[in-house]
Amino acid sequence: MTVSSKELMNIVVTAADDKKASNIVALDLNNISLVADYFVICHGNSDTQVQAIATEIRKQAHAAGATIKGIEGMDSARWVLMDLGDVVVHVFHRDEREYYNIERLWSDAKVVETV
Repeated sequence: MTVSSKELMNIVVTAADDKKASNIVALDLNNISLVADYFVICHGNSDTQVQAIATEIRKQAHAAGATIKGIEGMDSARWVLMDLGDVVVHVFHRDEREYYNIERLWSDAKVVETV
């Protein structure tokens, strides 16, 4: 089963929302970057919540047939980076999200969805 990048982005957003992630933003990077088609950025308010969000995203992406190429940062749960191929997910702890403000770095990207 193959899932499109847009479908995968929607699955990620829904999974993050299911675990009460805050300020979920999906950025469309098509025609802007070769890195991925979409970035999904969200945050949790505790280390435990960050891990729960990332775990749910991994579970739902896997169930949809997506290949999970890598996950970094689960142990510290301050910034979890998930490479799902055409979708890259950033699950921040609230403090790190404010500090790094990566939405600003990709300000040319069109916001597809915010929750």
